[in-house]
Amino acid sequence: MNDIALAHTRAVHATVHHAKASNAPLSVIERSWIRCLEDYHLDPAMIRPPEIVDSATLRERADALGSLLDVAKHEMADLFRQLSGDRLAVVLTDHEGMVMHAVGDASFMHSAAGAGLREGAIWSEERQGTNGMGTAAKERATVVVHRNEHFLAANTLLSCTASPIFDSAGRLVAVLDVSSRSELPQQHSMALISMAAQMIENRDFLNRYTSAVSLRFHSRAEFVYTLGEGMVAFSPEGRVLAANQSALVQLGLRDPAELVGRRFEELFSSSLEDMVARSLANTLHPVPVFGLGRGTPRFFGVAQAPAAARRYPFAAPAAAPAATEGRRKPASTSLLDSLQLGDSVVAAAISRARRVLDRDVPILIYGETGSGKEVFAKALHEASQRASGSFVAVNCAALPETLIESELFGYKSGAFTGAGREGRRGKIAQANGGTLFLDEIGDMPLGLQAKLLRVLEDREVYALGSEVPVRVDIQVVSATHCDLRAMADEGRFRKDLYFRLMGLAVTMPPLRERGDRAALVRRLLEEESGRPSPEIAARALALLEAYDWPGNLRQLRRVLRVATALAGDAAITHEHLPAEIVAAERKATNDTAGMRPEATLNPIEAAERDALIEALTRKRWNVSGLAQELGVSRNTLYRKMKRLSVPERATPAS
Repeated sequence: MNDIALAHTRAVHATVHHAKASNAPLSVIERSWIRCLEDYHLDPAMIRPPEIVDSATLRERADALGSLLDVAKHEMADLFRQLSGDRLAVVLTDHEGMVMHAVGDASFMHSAAGAGLREGAIWSEERQGTNGMGTAAKERATVVVHRNEHFLAANTLLSCTASPIFDSAGRLVAVLDVSSRSELPQQHSMALISMAAQMIENRDFLNRYTSAVSLRFHSRAEFVYTLGEGMVAFSPEGRVLAANQSALVQLGLRDPAELVGRRFEELFSSSLEDMVARSLANTLHPVPVFGLGRGTPRFFGVAQAPAAARRYPFAAPAAAPAATEGRRKPASTSLLDSLQLGDSVVAAAISRARRVLDRDVPILIYGETGSGKEVFAKALHEASQRASGSFVAVNCAALPETLIESELFGYKSGAFTGAGREGRRGKIAQANGGTLFLDEIGDMPLGLQAKLLRVLEDREVYALGSEVPVRVDIQVVSATHCDLRAMADEGRFRKDLYFRLMGLAVTMPPLRERGDRAALVRRLLEEESGRPSPEIAARALALLEAYDWPGNLRQLRRVLRVATALAGDAAITHEHLPAEIVAAERKATNDTAGMRPEATLNPIEAAERDALIEALTRKRWNVSGLAQELGVSRNTLYRKMKRLSVPERATPAS
C-alpha cells in the first residue's frame, strides 16, 4: 500500500468513526462510506478496475432503456458543449451503474477509458465504492463526489457530479454524470446537470406517450413548457396512464399509483374534451383550470390530442389537427417561416430548400455544432408532404461503432447473442414515409457508408440476420460540421456517398455571424421563460449579442435557461449571466481602448478606418449586420477590416 492510499484509508476510517459517534445528521459522503465499509466490505486501498461487460450484454441493456437512450444522447452532447472544458466527460449509466454512453474531450476519454470509465463498465456503489454515478443511484438525488470524497483511493483524481433519472412510475432508470479531473468542487455544475436529467425525463415521457392525450400544466402559466411543468398522459377515454413527478407534487400526491386510472374529471373542474378544445382555441397557450383538491388550486395548462403537432424550438404554436385532417398542417409552413428572424444567410437557406421540397432531392446542411441544423431539418420535414410521417434523427457521432449498424438497419430475433426476442426495427425503417436525418454524417465509419449508399440507391434495407429486404420510402437530410468534399478527396469519406447526399447544400451560419442575434435572444427567452416578452436589461442583451458563442444556439439556450431560473419574475441582468460572458465584455472594452491605427496608414485610410470602427460600434460589432446594411458580403467587409487593421471582435465601453 503506497503512502497516498494509506493516508486515504486512514481518513475514511477516521471519518466514519467520528460520524457514527456523533449525533449530527450524516452527510451524503458519510452515509456512502458507511455502506461501503459495513454493507459491501470494501477496502479503500484496493485496486479494483470496473467490470466490463461484453457487447451482447451492452446491447441488451441499451434495448431495455429504449427511447430514453436516444433522448439522453442528444442532451448529453448539449451538456458537454455547455460545460466545454478540458478533461471532462458526460456519462450515462443504467439503474445498475453500467455505462451506456459517454461523450467527452478526446484526451480525457482516452485516459478515463484506461481507468474503466467507458461503455460497458459497471460503476455501481457496491463495486466501485462512493462515486458520482453509483452514489446518485443509491441516494436517488443529485450528488457531488469530489476527489478525496471517493471511497477508493484509486478514484480520488476524479471529480463527479451526477443526477438520477426516473420513469413515470418513479423507478430509477438511469444516472447522468459529469466526471472530470478538476481540482475544484463541481457544485456550480449541479444546476445544469439536474436540469439536463429533468429534461431527459420529460422528453422521454413525451416520447413514450405520443399516442396518448397529453396535459402539461403548472400553478403559474409562465412555467408551462418549462422543466418544472407537470405532465399527465391520458387514454382516449380520459383515464390517467402516467404522470411525471412534478404533476404528482402539484396535485398533492406521493405515489403514481394514486393517480393512474383516475378520470380527468376526478382531478380538474373540467372535461378532457373541453380542455383540449380550449387549448386549441387559445393556440396552445396555457388556459386556466381549477383542481378538485383541498382549496381548489388554480392551474394553467395545455391539452393536446395524440395527433397534435408538438412544440418545436422556434416554432409558432400548431393549429388544431382535427380541422385539417387529410390536408397538410397549417403549422408546417409557419414552423419553417419562424426560423427566419432577420438573418440573410438563413433566409437564403430557407428559400433554396423550399424550392426542392417534395422533389426527392437529398439536402445536405453545413454548419458548426449547435448552429441549428437539426431544427432546420425538422422544419423542412414539417413543411413537406411527408409531415404526417416520422422524423427520425440519427447522430452518427454519438452512436458507438458496436451499435450503429443495428441502430440504423435493425435486427431480427436471434441475429446475435443478446438480441431482443422480438427483434427491432432500425432507424431507416422507422423513417419510412417520412424523413431520415443523418446528423454528423462525416463521422459515420467507412464500413457502414457502403451499406448506407446501397440503401439510398436501392431503397431497400436488410435487418441484421435477415435475408428479406424491406422497401423504404424516405427523404434524406444529412448534416455535418466537416468539409465532406475535402474528406472525400482525402479518402476519409466515400465519394460515391458524398455525391449521393449532395443534392442541395445549404449553410446554417454560426451564431456569432448571424445578424438576428437580438431577435434570437428574445425568441429563445420567451421559450425558456414560458411567457411573452420577458424583461431583459439593455446591458445584458448587449452582452449576449456581443459574445462569440463557441457553443452556438445550444449554448445560448442553456445560458438563457439558467438566467431565467436565477432571475425568477425579475428582469434578467448581467448578474444572471455566466462570468465568462461578462469577462468577454471587459476584455473587448480593453482591446477597443487600446486600438491604434497602424503607422503605415495614410490619412485617407486612417479616416476610413475611423469611420468603419464607428459603424461597427454602432452595430455592436455585428459584422454580418453591417455588411448587409452596406450591401457587401461579409468576406468583403472582413478583407477591408484586415487591410485597415480593424480587429474582428470588440465591444464598446458601457
